[in-house]
Amino acid sequence: MTFFNEIHERRNSNSIKWDMMNVVYNLDDTSNILPMWVADMDFPPPPAMIQAIKERLEHPVFGYTFANDDVKDAIVKWFETRHEWRIDPTTILFQPGVVPAIATIIETFTEVGDKIAMSTPAYPPFFNVPKDQMREVVTCDLTEKNGIYTINFETLEEVFRTGVKMFILCNPHNPAGIVWGRQELEQLVALCIQYDVYLLSDEIHADILIQKAYTPILTLANADEAKIITCIAPTKTFNIAGIHAAMIVAPNKELFTALGKNSQAHGNLGLNTFACTAVKSVYNDGGAWLDELLLYLKNNMEYVAQELNAIEGITVKIPDATYLMWIDYRATGIEEKEMMNRLLTIGQVALDPGTKYTEAGRGFLRINVACPFDTLKDGVERIKKTLQTFK
Repeated sequence: MTFFNEIHERRNSNSIKWDMMNVVYNLDDTSNILPMWVADMDFPPPPAMIQAIKERLEHPVFGYTFANDDVKDAIVKWFETRHEWRIDPTTILFQPGVVPAIATIIETFTEVGDKIAMSTPAYPPFFNVPKDQMREVVTCDLTEKNGIYTINFETLEEVFRTGVKMFILCNPHNPAGIVWGRQELEQLVALCIQYDVYLLSDEIHADILIQKAYTPILTLANADEAKIITCIAPTKTFNIAGIHAAMIVAPNKELFTALGKNSQAHGNLGLNTFACTAVKSVYNDGGAWLDELLLYLKNNMEYVAQELNAIEGITVKIPDATYLMWIDYRATGIEEKEMMNRLLTIGQVALDPGTKYTEAGRGFLRINVACPFDTLKDGVERIKKTLQTFK
């Protein structure tokens, strides 16, 4: 645990999280603001990965590189061991990130003007990428009761009847931290089969499980009948987003071939030299590191829940998964603009406003708790200081 307690100075390291708050929050001076927003941990990756990169650097030539069988075997072994999901290595396509993968999938299987549906609140690229590709985004709000979210299948089917071409799923869900159950996933897949809808499943948070097991959608009994494409990556799990690496898994040969042609058309050459090294290392040697991380995150979350739930009008639950917590402040009656202004100016702490995840997120804040406990405690005290000004 002491590994995760160490504070690493990240300012002036070209960190989006620490060095771009002035742009994101439209502020002149962010030197005293604590960032707890973007999904980027303040922890180094497993030491074994750092060592693997150093060893690769000992060879001074960095020419064209490919992800060999050792890389694919590491991926296959990891998902089989951790999630009982046997991935056929021939169904893996490498991408520089999950968001580029999402863009590739949308471009490959939909046309300008096609409808792409998603349940909201939702991760911003889910709706921004389709809009930028001139697709029509159709939203279906999740049903929320006492902080618990469920898929509204009745409303979703009504949406599908309008001629939806693709549905984007997030499992585990960002920002609400839900791990969808097998029954819900089977119902969703059945609906996609019935209405001939492509199902894009973003499962990047699959390893960060706090209190519920995750079901890979491609392991469902009815998955073979559907047009499913899954996105996975080690980047959230091991905090290596700066080493661009993600994978598309497409067991359907027709879908796999179409995606391969699209990648070729865009000159996508797969993983770079250091990404190959990193992916192989973290999946082969990162298990113990992740197990400790999950315990640390749970302790952090319990602290946040204890401290913030003691404040009148605030409700926060420990999520099923992710290192993100979804703070419900609707009972305070405070408007989002005022809440964000006071957090930034009084508390000097940067959280994500709920409407960043569509209007369905209004009245919520997203906080990233993947940081050393001393940093977390500082952030929580800043939030408490802010909320006290509304009394």
